[in-house]
Amino acid sequence: MSTTEIAFFIGLFGSVHCIGMCGPLAFSIPSFHVQWWRVVLDKVIYNCGRLLSYTVLGLLIGLLGRQLWLLGLQQGVSILSGLLIMGAGFSRILKLRFTQSPRLTKVLQPLNKLIAYALQHQAGHLIVGILNGFLPCGFVYIALVGAVNTGTPGDSAAYMFWFGFGTFPLMLAATISSGLVGPVLRRRINKGIPYLMVCLGIWFTLRGLALDIPYFSPAKQASGVAVCH
Repeated sequence: MSTTEIAFFIGLFGSVHCIGMCGPLAFSIPSFHVQWWRVVLDKVIYNCGRLLSYTVLGLLIGLLGRQLWLLGLQQGVSILSGLLIMGAGFSRILKLRFTQSPRLTKVLQPLNKLIAYALQHQAGHLIVGILNGFLPCGFVYIALVGAVNTGTPGDSAAYMFWFGFGTFPLMLAATISSGLVGPVLRRRINKGIPYLMVCLGIWFTLRGLALDIPYFSPAKQASGVAVCH
């Protein structure tokens, strides 16, 4: 399975989580059209805004990843990424709770105010979608960890694009129907997401260890770059 396919499925399965976290904001954006197709178009535009933000974030994190690759740190980055994702997964499985840092809340205040201003002044679905894409989200962070392991800014941007595209179908359906996925089904799927995170973390860790296992842990060439079988 290619990295873009992994990104797509992370977004697809994680979109249930997105509905719970970002759904209230998405549902609060009014559509002032009567025709059903224009309402659908508004929601498509909103989700395209999110997709654009994710792609930009991927490009930015890819620039950082490129520098790490040039320094020959790709294996260490992959192992560290895997350990962080596994830690996040186990923290949810064990139901460990962490309080949000007051500093982070203060940093996010301007963005929250900007979103509130955009909603009040009917800035449009695209603008609100773009702003929504920059809000902190655990699943977006996981996707960015995967993106930084791709090695080039273009690949990183593509990774985040396909992650965002994976969230597109369910988020679009939910915003149109104002909550397509019920709370019971959402809770059941959310229970399985931490185990998906642990599996993903194991894969990143194995890839960084370069154990010469096809697909899971490709061998490292003399140049220091892992070879994909």
